[in-house]
Amino acid sequence: MNYVKLGNSGLDVSPICLGCMSFGYNKSGFRHDAWVLNEAAGKELVEKALGLGINFFDTANIYSIGSSEEYLGRYLKQMAQRDEVVVATKLYNKMKEGPNNGGLSRKAIFTEVDNSLKRLGMDYIDLYIAHRWDNKTPYEEIMEAFHDVIKAGKVRYIGASGMYAWQFSKAQYTAERHGWTKFISMQNHYNLVYREEELEMMPLCADMKIAVTPYSPLARGILAREWLAETHRHSNDAVTKSTYGHAAENDRLIVERVANLSKKLNVPMAHIALAWLLHKPMVTSLVIGATKNSHIEEAVAALAVKLSPEDMIYLEAPYLPHRTTGI
Repeated sequence: MNYVKLGNSGLDVSPICLGCMSFGYNKSGFRHDAWVLNEAAGKELVEKALGLGINFFDTANIYSIGSSEEYLGRYLKQMAQRDEVVVATKLYNKMKEGPNNGGLSRKAIFTEVDNSLKRLGMDYIDLYIAHRWDNKTPYEEIMEAFHDVIKAGKVRYIGASGMYAWQFSKAQYTAERHGWTKFISMQNHYNLVYREEELEMMPLCADMKIAVTPYSPLARGILAREWLAETHRHSNDAVTKSTYGHAAENDRLIVERVANLSKKLNVPMAHIALAWLLHKPMVTSLVIGATKNSHIEEAVAALAVKLSPEDMIYLEAPYLPHRTTGI
């Protein structure tokens, strides 16, 4: 595994990051319960990832209402040295009903960082991510609170996810103006069938030397199989339909090109879709969701796939603008 720096920082991460949204109790009431993994199955995935050299793991407080963090913390305590892994978790969504739950207020950040640390069983979080932007809290309050949890030793770096480029730029400017810690990464929705991030966010991240760590690099599996092929997750995943269903005809053309190129290069479709992202200079590490060991193996194997400039153009040509999602 060749490790890369996470943006303009000294932190070394694997170019594949294991996303842990599939871990947790499957009776949490969260929207992915139909395909969530039990503790034993999740442990097997983490063991596989570590064995292949992956040192970067991403979860969130909202995933299975905290139990994803619990599982990941137990797995890593059993299988890895803390200083050898990079753990990212996120906050924003409401963990329970009532006032002052959720968002990015100073109160919420201070409360949720402690809750996440307790669930993870760790003394610090490597990368603490704003899962979405909080439009109801002043930028100064948000960025100073993030800075303060770093100075308290609870967090090493901060990142962002799922927001407009102007919001991200304003947050960075606010931090710089006050001498506070700035975000080093952007975890955004970006793949071959959703490229709206190329309009503003990707150029902004390139200019600021921000690490881009796309989530849903396979468009929730759409780019990993022939068009209309069914899987257990796909048939039970309402989010896939709501996110990509409105542009199905255009997406089909892209998926067909991924399939054609996979046959030409004699590699799985997933390799092609992931390699396309890895050929983008702004992309640092791909957050992959896995429910089987083979998903992790395919992601790591994609690191060796080389696409020509002509291949990149061939894959990109059918794309048409999509409705904004993931913000």
